[in-house]
Amino acid sequence: MTKRVAIYTRVSTNDGKQTTDNQLRDLHMMAERMGWRVVAHYTDEGISGARGRDKRPGLDAMLKAITRREFDMVAAWSVCRLGRSLQHLVALLGDLDARRVDLYLHVQALDTSTPSGKAMFQMLGVFAEFERSMISERVKSGLARSTKKSGRPPLDSDKAERIRRSLTQGTSINATAKALRVGVGTVHRMKQQMVQAA
Repeated sequence: MTKRVAIYTRVSTNDGKQTTDNQLRDLHMMAERMGWRVVAHYTDEGISGARGRDKRPGLDAMLKAITRREFDMVAAWSVCRLGRSLQHLVALLGDLDARRVDLYLHVQALDTSTPSGKAMFQMLGVFAEFERSMISERVKSGLARSTKKSGRPPLDSDKAERIRRSLTQGTSINATAKALRVGVGTVHRMKQQMVQAA
């Protein structure tokens, strides 16, 4: 049975210096050599590969066509044409796998319709899962750090009262801090509060 193939191309700029012509030529030559029938072509021009599906109309249209099973394989010139973010790439690979749509990447010579291509595809999934768990651990660690109380414990009211009394009696900040075993900064702050309250 002849494979129905959709070609996806992308360039980051649309200033005329980058075009999808070379990508298209290589992919059409490969399709001809393999006996594939090209049934669709999706492109995004002037859009970074780091952008998600919502910012890439060509990719979005292709993913909708994948859902409708309009073709059997997606062919792209390189993995970087599909996406530069591992998160976006993993989502795309998951969509393809769920619909049993194969992927061909020309530069990487990856074809998931072959046993070695399938193995490579599964390895990508393992690395993606590892990346997801690393992100999850970093998020948990960040949350744990943000909930820890920082700074010194509050001064108990008895010690605060003794500091006030000492300062009122004319004892210096340094002598008060030393006698009551508290930081000079703490005594200084209390002295300022007393001056402001007066």
